[in-house]
Amino acid sequence: MPSSQSQPETVEVDLGGRSVTVPKGGLYDRYRMDTDLDAVARDPRVSGVDFFRKLPKTKVDSPIGETLTPNFYYRISTARLTMLAPARAIRTRLPRELAPLEVAPGLGLVSAMFFRYDVCDIDFYTEATIGIAVKPARHGRLGFFDLVAALKNDHLDAYVLSLPVSSEIAQVRGHDGYGFPKWVTGLDVDIDARRTTARVADDSGGTDLALSAPTPAQTVHPSGKRVSTLTSYTTIGDAWHSTLSQTNVLASGTSLMPRDVELEVGQGRMADDLRSLKPMRTIQFDVVTEGQLALHMPVPTSVRTR
Repeated sequence: MPSSQSQPETVEVDLGGRSVTVPKGGLYDRYRMDTDLDAVARDPRVSGVDFFRKLPKTKVDSPIGETLTPNFYYRISTARLTMLAPARAIRTRLPRELAPLEVAPGLGLVSAMFFRYDVCDIDFYTEATIGIAVKPARHGRLGFFDLVAALKNDHLDAYVLSLPVSSEIAQVRGHDGYGFPKWVTGLDVDIDARRTTARVADDSGGTDLALSAPTPAQTVHPSGKRVSTLTSYTTIGDAWHSTLSQTNVLASGTSLMPRDVELEVGQGRMADDLRSLKPMRTIQFDVVTEGQLALHMPVPTSVRTR
């Protein structure tokens, strides 16, 4: 007999002239980014919404049409592997206007990150990325404290090489609206206090990149006490833009020089990007089992001529 379970219903919405499907009755279908925070606060997966009440949304024009910014993520979990890589290899993958953040002469930082967005203005999806830590675009010599802040995840500037996602709306918004190299693929991310696993599928359904590791011991943080920022640089048209994301970290942990992390580098776009950076060793494994995120729309920025 056929299964009585049916696929979730979807509806079509317009994003800058492109039609995408979203879950019927989901947050995007109901609120179009202007989400009722009181309704979100009643979701048992969300521990609170005070962080978002202090971040009013603004209506802006964008390549995906008129939208509200920031995009709010009410319950997220993330994992990041930070690796040393030769600056020479990194420079081959960076636009000439950007320079790698060097922790020592000739050594830069690259990362593989995995994200699970359980409750979000554009509904549930997962995401992964290969990124390069770069010097702030308008910065001269980088000071010691800038480097310390980056390693502590307090503030990081990055250039993204690949950013697969699991949903159509996330792909269109991220690619057309933000200028990120996004595509849709099979992408599973599961993070809890015991274990962290993730798998990104390649075009044929095989493994592009996969992660499995014990989750580092978690420390709980009061809402608003630990807010980290990430600035990502992209080009939209011929102009440089910077995108700010702010993470309200609620539970997190770090392993230094981890020995029990399994990273499978298979065949696919992410694997190719990671191999091109020639990573040498993993120096840090950061996991946030509970967090919240405000992702701002990109704004034009100037970069130094190098």
